[in-house]
Amino acid sequence: MRTAVSTPSAPGAIGPYSQAIRAGDFLFVSGQIPIDPGTGALIDGGVADQTRRVLDNLGAILAAAGASFDRVVKTTVYLADMSEFGAMNEVYATYFPQPAPARATIQAAALPRNVRVEIDLIAYLG
Repeated sequence: MRTAVSTPSAPGAIGPYSQAIRAGDFLFVSGQIPIDPGTGALIDGGVADQTRRVLDNLGAILAAAGASFDRVVKTTVYLADMSEFGAMNEVYATYFPQPAPARATIQAAALPRNVRVEIDLIAYLG
């Protein structure tokens, strides 16, 4: 059984997808970019600021599902430029307790709205 999860505390979907889908004990959260949910605008700043906004958006969706970052088992990070890995990673590390989730980090040729970072995740809710 699949159930959509959404919250106004994170940017609304800008296409034919859900913010997240709960399937059994798993939550699959769509990729988030650094959009301020209050204004709908991209935030200013470099990859560190954008990573913080992305993770805050992901945290809001997790909360809407009754979860938090300690339930995350897998993330995928998409960077516009792999040379920004260190700055992204410094912020990323402050959101996840140990043991940190499994992760893949990929340099993408282009990201939506020319952002520096996008992150999606899977959480176990069981």
